[in-house]
Amino acid sequence: MPLRFVEPAAEYYRVPLTIRHLLDGVLTKAGDQRILYRDQVDLSYREFVGRVGRLASLLEAVGAKPGMTVAVMDWDSHRYLEAYFAVPMMGAVLQTVNIRLPQPQIAYTLQHAEAEILIVHRDFFPIVEALLPLLPQVKAIVAIMDNGFDAVPAWAVGEYEAMSAASSPDYPFEDFDENAVATTFYTSGTTGNPKGVCFTHRQLVLHTLAISAPFGASDAAPWIGVGDVYMPLTPMFHVHAWGFPYIATMLGLKQVYPGRYEPQTICALREIHRVSYSHCVPTVLEMVLNAAEDQGADLAGWKVTIGGSALTRNLLARGHAHGMLLGAAYGMSETCPVVAAAGRRGPPADVGEAGVPDALTLAGVSAPLVEVQIVDEDMNPVPHDGRTRGEVVLRSPWLTPLYTGDQTATAALWRGGWMHTQDIATMDPVGQVQIRDRLKDVVKTGGEWVDSLQLEEIVATGEGIAEAAVIAVPDAKWGERPLAVVVPTPGTIPTLDSINAPVDYAISQGLITRYARLDRFEVVDQLPRTSVGKIDKKRLRARHAEGASS
Repeated sequence: MPLRFVEPAAEYYRVPLTIRHLLDGVLTKAGDQRILYRDQVDLSYREFVGRVGRLASLLEAVGAKPGMTVAVMDWDSHRYLEAYFAVPMMGAVLQTVNIRLPQPQIAYTLQHAEAEILIVHRDFFPIVEALLPLLPQVKAIVAIMDNGFDAVPAWAVGEYEAMSAASSPDYPFEDFDENAVATTFYTSGTTGNPKGVCFTHRQLVLHTLAISAPFGASDAAPWIGVGDVYMPLTPMFHVHAWGFPYIATMLGLKQVYPGRYEPQTICALREIHRVSYSHCVPTVLEMVLNAAEDQGADLAGWKVTIGGSALTRNLLARGHAHGMLLGAAYGMSETCPVVAAAGRRGPPADVGEAGVPDALTLAGVSAPLVEVQIVDEDMNPVPHDGRTRGEVVLRSPWLTPLYTGDQTATAALWRGGWMHTQDIATMDPVGQVQIRDRLKDVVKTGGEWVDSLQLEEIVATGEGIAEAAVIAVPDAKWGERPLAVVVPTPGTIPTLDSINAPVDYAISQGLITRYARLDRFEVVDQLPRTSVGKIDKKRLRARHAEGASS
């Protein structure tokens, strides 16, 4: 039997899934709601929507056209939020520039994306000035002075606020194909130059709609809701700040943008505005907890979703001691990013209160429209028993279709019609996913696989250990052995016996193989980090490529 179709009415309006339509109805329900930037700017949603129109008018005046790339280099601000909407709504492509990359890589991303217009905060003027000879394609630069009183650089066409004020708020945004590219940015790749990913309007709208609900995760896990006050603590250059600014704006939430991340300022903004929902990597959470303890800040009731790296039990317990509500989520740059979030599944008797910490540190259950499989090397699904490991592969409407200009990497990413995450995980009978390790981080020793994430969390529970990372180092006898790189607490001198104490206990309880027992470690003042705050294991592995003992 042939498929059936409906012939719509002659005047039926076919609504495209474009970012413009995330604003539909917002002014009716939240026109007077506030969007704030530090203690400097306080806008109503009506003013914000007008500024979105002004930014589009400004960009058109300096040469922006549909399909052109407009790059932004700014701290987390109301201006960045304006660019999230104005640039793609006018049919251009928003490039969110990772300002923490080395200058040569920033230059590469701007060249590769063919950015023709830049919007640049004054803190990044020295970088742009140094790179301009390498960027002949740039036609115009708009300077953000951010209350600074220095002269606008000669290479800029003008200052953001002055140009915005002189521009019309009534930009004639029009409908267009929802499959048009809306955004692009670059992953902080572990080898070579960063890889470019892109997302369409349709993908971003579907991600926003699906992730705006807790999608079956129970009330054991924190999530954003219609009554929240929202403050992002994931940089807006990184995967659309995990997509939450789009969600918060669509829902009409009060939003607080902290600018450059300064822990004292973050704690102050949280208290003044009673921020109730944020998201960040573990490094930022630890930074906030340290600041709160130093200044006696109140964190009770603050819901925070943790991603990027594992939410450890220790960090969960520390946040809970301050009255915070923490839970993990899972995704990556290529996934827009959220594809799963922590939560309990099944009847309460299956998990019970004792199991809540475990549930909250899991990658969790999949979002709507996300299909997750755990597969072996031949792409065969492994049992959902919570023990059998395999690679996480995904299908969803909002996964990036390609690495721009890199067919080889794209083919590897989408081998077999599934997105390959290179994460090793297990899935239990009710669909909860637990990330065990990265393929490249697993320690293969004596015929056994040791999960580096599990081992470093065990090591971090030891007395006098503030932080730990575990990597594989070459070994003539065993092939590889685990090396623990630890940051001790002040005044503590770790020994091999003290570091192995929690490892030995875990071995005795059958939690980890005996091959995980450490025979070497290194003490450092701090662990190296990537541009988005993750522990940089690539640098640690390079440092110990020939093997080293403590």
